[in-house]
Amino acid sequence: QVQLVESGGGLVQPGGSLRLSCAASGSIFRLNAMGWYRQAPGKQRELVAAITSGGSTNYADSVKGRFTISGDNAKNTVYLQMNSLKPEDTAVYYCHARRTVVAGMHEDYWGQGTQVTVSS
Repeated sequence: QVQLVESGGGLVQPGGSLRLSCAASGSIFRLNAMGWYRQAPGKQRELVAAITSGGSTNYADSVKGRFTISGDNAKNTVYLQMNSLKPEDTAVYYCHARRTVVAGMHEDYWGQGTQVTVSS
């Protein structure tokens, strides 16, 4: 069992910044990828950014150049620095972690979600 604890969400004006963090605890053996997804009401959940234990990153086109994901492998923690926020970034943001048990067999875990609201 893996628990994901998020922090850093809130209300911010357009153009502002927020920093989200997510720490994994519990059975954390071989957590090899962590990241952030978001879901706005009535819309599909989408990948925002992800990072592997090897340091590879992946971003949604809509956030490239504005958001930065980073991680601390030793602490099983991932961060999302969000700059130049836009109203369309408003969503519930979910932390995600993946454990590869053996090749081709994965376990996925999700945080409870944290609200990010960008509004003037």
